[in-house]
Amino acid sequence: MSTHLSIDQIIDTVRDLDGSLVVAPAVGDADFPELAWGDAFFYYAPDGRMPRTVQPYGTVVTKNYPDDASSDLDPAGRWRVNIHVDRATFRELTAAQDASAIDPATPDVVLPHPVYGSAGWIAVVNPGPATADAVLRLLREAHDAARTRYARRH
Repeated sequence: MSTHLSIDQIIDTVRDLDGSLVVAPAVGDADFPELAWGDAFFYYAPDGRMPRTVQPYGTVVTKNYPDDASSDLDPAGRWRVNIHVDRATFRELTAAQDASAIDPATPDVVLPHPVYGSAGWIAVVNPGPATADAVLRLLREAHDAARTRYARRH
């Protein structure tokens, strides 16, 4: 892929996966905290209901959160996709990076999530030509892993 990914392209890709559920609270959605409005949360939920006991396997955030401002997402047009990956994939994606030299605001680079990296989350601000294919592949893999976890629980 030689272009920038849009939030809609990511959401559409995830929605096309079997058993996926995309929760995307809109402005004014009283069922979700205002902070979540405009963001998207990806689950494996073949029954179409948002799971209450598992975390999403991926998210798109469109703004800074109180404990997560280092990606500088508040300026217009900036957003970040976050994906939970397995340990081996996390090491493969981040092993060559010098953690002290990482600027989490850098666009189009796969980085450890600035808050949840230690829990196996990677992050990409404004995915573009360098990361678009990887982001879509990692979302599919995260979805498959969530489906496997779901099958074990049920």
